[in-house]
Amino acid sequence: MTIEIKRKMDDFLADWKQSKDRLPLIVRGARQIGKTYSIRKFGKNYKSFIEINFVDNPEFKGVFDDGYSTDKLIKKISFINPKFQFIPRETLIFFDELQECPDCSTSLKFFAEDGRFDVICSGSMMGLNYKKISSNSVGYKNDVLMHSVDFEEFLWTKGYKADFSEEIYSHLKELKPFSKAEFNTLNECFIEYAVLGGMPAVIKKFLEDGTYENILSIQRQLVFDYEEDISKYAEGMDRAKIKNIYRHIPVFLAKENKKFQITKVAKNARNREYVGCADWLKDAGVVNLCHCLNDACLPLKGNYDMAKYKMYYHDTGLLIANLDEEASDDLRKNKNLGADKGAIYENLIGQTLVAQGLDLFYYKKENSQLEMDFFLRTAENLVPVEVKAKDGATASLNNLISFPSYSDIKFGIKLAHKNIGFNQRFYTIPYFCAFLLKRFLREECSQT
Repeated sequence: MTIEIKRKMDDFLADWKQSKDRLPLIVRGARQIGKTYSIRKFGKNYKSFIEINFVDNPEFKGVFDDGYSTDKLIKKISFINPKFQFIPRETLIFFDELQECPDCSTSLKFFAEDGRFDVICSGSMMGLNYKKISSNSVGYKNDVLMHSVDFEEFLWTKGYKADFSEEIYSHLKELKPFSKAEFNTLNECFIEYAVLGGMPAVIKKFLEDGTYENILSIQRQLVFDYEEDISKYAEGMDRAKIKNIYRHIPVFLAKENKKFQITKVAKNARNREYVGCADWLKDAGVVNLCHCLNDACLPLKGNYDMAKYKMYYHDTGLLIANLDEEASDDLRKNKNLGADKGAIYENLIGQTLVAQGLDLFYYKKENSQLEMDFFLRTAENLVPVEVKAKDGATASLNNLISFPSYSDIKFGIKLAHKNIGFNQRFYTIPYFCAFLLKRFLREECSQT
């Protein structure tokens, strides 16, 4: 059985093609999340689809040596491969692995002004290459960020229709609990997704074979591939330090407060020796950073400590791959999240929020037990979000809502293995509804 993974990027590209004022597009994102697959599938909508991969076909790098005019580039590309057909208004040119040929980005201005051909670029975007690329053709290109498969896309891939999300959202909107059968089915899907993560190769293998066999080896190979890319693209910085931080993320997440501490990376390590390493990983799309708020109040941006942050893998499957082998086996055989439950759920919720275009913030009051996993906002309110791996007390959530000193907080959200509810102080929302949080806050909670 061949599995087709429907992506939200498919609809984005279709809308882009219909736009009269479309500019060349750069699809950004981490390695192996499905960028090339989506673009190739989209290319079937054109009479001519031309793919140039600067890793597989480095000879094409030279076409930019003598200028960037569209006619000159087409002539040089055709000289290298005369089978390519450049049909005006009916051709998509796909430049892949753009990080290997930054000069290509300069040509986007000329393609935009010419207007005869649609152009999409993509690549791993690791390291400083993208900063060079992004400075070229300003105003003559659009950028779109792609993530690994999110939970909604996972449901689509399992066979649920696109409007199934509306059915789930109706429960949130009406604060109507799911039936036992509905809750158990959706929760089972979510636990499955938590074990697999959102990397397309992993999901495809699992759904085609119907078993977790060989899943761990694929996930670990992906981790290895990321480390190889770090070694390749971390120019001008200490590659060993960046890789060391990347490998230690499970150590940070295993701690109670999950905060990044350089002393956990290497003995006698100092922060100044690792300046820029975490940002490099974030810019490369490899990790998500969650910054600590100076105070639990609005605004969020500009109200955080750059030196205090938590670090999550951009995809929870990579965290799973870095767990002890016994824990990984238990996850696959029994779907038992066990001692790693807190780290897995928190990483997964962080990943889910970022996929909705949200930034990550947390709060830990000095010399106090008061702390909160994440913060979101409505137009008027700051919204604390607590991720409960166990159904325990919610002291911090209650205190943030109750204390007069936190005047921007009127209500909160508790994500848990619990059905939908609202006690006039905070909403209890099942994990499997987390992909709808942004919409829920915008549409239903903006006046709360």
